[in-house]
Amino acid sequence: MTAEIVVHRASPTGGRRVDVHGENVGVAHSVADVTEFLRRAGLDLDPVEVAVSPLIEWRGGGPEGWGQGSGGSQEAPRG
Repeated sequence: MTAEIVVHRASPTGGRRVDVHGENVGVAHSVADVTEFLRRAGLDLDPVEVAVSPLIEWRGGGPEGWGQGSGGSQEAPRG
């Protein structure tokens, strides 16, 4: 089964593409960006819920990786 929400691996220039129901909704640079994209798509989750939600497939690393490639310096909020 494919996840309805996919956060792709970080691009070489930074940021991660976010797809909701197979449609690209933007490039996120933080969990807050993903949260906003999901809010616009009708899903009301807070950043902590986004970071741990089973509805979201994190490809190429979890919610802590936002930099170039698969690494990153920004961390997901902890709650």
